Amino acid sequence: MEISEQLHCLFSATVEERDESYLIELPEREIELGAVDEGETYRVALLPMSESGTSTSEKQSNDGAGGVESGSGRPEPPVEEGETRTVEIEDIGSQGDGITRVERGYVIIVPDTERGERVRIEITDVQENVAFAEVVERLSYYE
Repeated sequence: MEISEQLHCLFSATVEERDESYLIELPEREIELGAVDEGETYRVALLPMSESGTSTSEKQSNDGAGGVESGSGRPEPPVEEGETRTVEIEDIGSQGDGITRVERGYVIIVPDTERGERVRIEITDVQENVAFAEVVERLSYYE
């Protein structure tokens, strides 16, 4: 799948029915980061998700974008031990650790972080459906 260089933001959302129309909520962080401006009009592309949370195009494509499947037919984790990434903490888990998601909704747990915090992390442990990471650097939203 080809992605336009004009892409302003990318996120997952559920389509909800409200008062005879449908709604897709835009995460507040996209406004805060300046990716989109309130009151402006944008084109929206919708990609279907399978029951496993993988988009149809990712299942069909093995182009190195995180959709490569293992011999078991299951996608390989999109991260590797020792890899560093810049992420935003999306949620806090039941044990108080930060949670972020990367390609295909793959979960990374990051201790000692707060919701909305932007951090550079190093992946320390990779499992089939979750990875663990440590904070390397805390970042400003404007970096």
